This record gives sequence, C-alpha cells and structure tokens, in this order.
Amino acid sequence: MKKLPFLRAFAVLTVLLSGGLSAEQGADGFVEMFNGKDLTGWKTTGNWVIEENNVLTLKPRPGESGWQRYDAYIATEKQYGDFILDLEFKFDPKGNSGVFMRVGDLKDHVNSGFELQILDTHGLEKPGHHDCGGIIKTQGPSKNMVKPAGEWNRYVITLRGNHLTVVLNGEEIQNLDLSKSAMTDRPAKGHISFQDEAKRIWYRNVRIKELPPQ
Repeated sequence: MKKLPFLRAFAVLTVLLSGGLSAEQGADGFVEMFNGKDLTGWKTTGNWVIEENNVLTLKPRPGESGWQRYDAYIATEKQYGDFILDLEFKFDPKGNSGVFMRVGDLKDHVNSGFELQILDTHGLEKPGHHDCGGIIKTQGPSKNMVKPAGEWNRYVITLRGNHLTVVLNGEEIQNLDLSKSAMTDRPAKGHISFQDEAKRIWYRNVRIKELPPQ
C-alpha cells in the first residue's frame, strides 16, 4: 500500500514525458475554445456573453444593426491553419450569423477570410451560397440540412490545406477545393470568428483540433 503514491507519480510522469494530454485537451485531441466563465482567448467589442453550460450568445445592444461592424465580431486571438472545428449553433426566426475562417485582417473579415453561412433558411429547396451551409460568394450547400429556428444544429468543419469539407447535422454539404474557388487568395492561416449581425445567436460545444500541415 505504501508504494501506491510512488506508482501514481510514476504513471503521471510517464504520461507527461510521452506527450500526454494537456489539461485542456480531450482524449480525442479536441480543445474547448471557451472556458465557461469568460471570453479569455477571444476579442470583441460586441455584447457576446457566456451563459450556463458554456453557451456563447450574442445579445445585441439597442441601436446595433448591420454586418460591417467587424470589431463586434468575436474572433480568436490565436491564428489557425489546418484544423477540425466542431460546434453547435441555433438562432431565432430570421437569425443570421456566420463562421469565418483564416481571417487575415480583423478590420475586414469578409475580404481577408471566408465565411460559412448561418441563416434561417430551413425548408428552402435550392439553397445558394448565401443560405445556411453556403460558403459566401463561393458555393451553396449540396443539400439543405439546417433545422428550424430554435433548434440546435451541428457543424463539423475540416480545413486542411486548400481542402474544405463541411458536415451539417450528419450530412456532408461542402467538399471544396479553395484553390479553384473565389477564395483562392485567402491566407493559409488566420483567425476564426463568429459574425455579429445584431441578431440573437447561440453557440455551444465549440471545440477545435489542430491538424499538422500536409
């Protein structure tokens, strides 16, 4: 019995020396992007709030409107290149937001990164690039998988080199070669951000797994 503390210490040391998991990283290699308390690691002037169960929500202030208030978007301080981003979102009726990736200039998310649209377009028969699941100014989703307003949706976004795939609610809706698209001039590494359209939006279970470059 007296040897147990030593064995435990030895086991912990072995894990650390073998490149074991950090406190933030799960067994699957994903890291939670929000700490459940505050916006550490992110920057914004918008009214983004962490609620119970580590839900991030936007509560627009009176008088706020439009989408060109780039400093009100919530963006990572860190820049990411290749990764898998796994998150859930929901919106109110007529809700609008978006997931931006590889943003090179936080003063202009639209022209220095690219956007995966979030929009209340449930039931639309032929969604285009500006509908939910579309890559803005690039390509619409192959099918409309977004749920009605008020229900949680899940995006699994894989970005490796120029190859982008997006799975929405269990179905692949994007399989895109960025080098052959309108987004060919975007940087290979940049910030991740969520759009402030001055409309209620909720995100939860926001996790990322960085991938080694190809």
